[in-house]
Amino acid sequence: MTPLDAIDRSIVKATQAGLPLTPAPYAEVAAVIGLTEAEVIERIAAMQERGIIRRIAIAPHHYALGMTANGMSVWDVDDDQISALGARIGALPYVTHCYQRPRARPAWPYNLFAMLHGSGRDEVEAKRREVEAIIGPACRASDILYSTRILKKTGLRLAD
Repeated sequence: MTPLDAIDRSIVKATQAGLPLTPAPYAEVAAVIGLTEAEVIERIAAMQERGIIRRIAIAPHHYALGMTANGMSVWDVDDDQISALGARIGALPYVTHCYQRPRARPAWPYNLFAMLHGSGRDEVEAKRREVEAIIGPACRASDILYSTRILKKTGLRLAD
């Protein structure tokens, strides 16, 4: 992977706390670091192609949206079906994170994780039943771990 040059580093530093919430966020970033809007967009695209930036996305605060019940559902799924099932579950509108992890047997048999959100635990449990119906007989066991507090989530922060 090609390391960041000084200009790319300045773009990352200018955007690491988020893009400005304006009609032309890249133009604002460009003005701060002394580039054109087109140059900023071009360099961000190049950093994405090189794998330095994975994605640019909106990250809504689900608690502020009324989604105060959050549970990480965990599933012990047949390995030969996990990719197809994970894709289906990850596409559900109420799943924000869906990924495969290695099992840690015997205590932790789960290999598929899906974060479910709802306005209450009853709603999350109903969504969990929908996921269970999708997984069907490929599921050998499952559980759900509910959030009990909010942890601060941030992306990479470059040092000065």
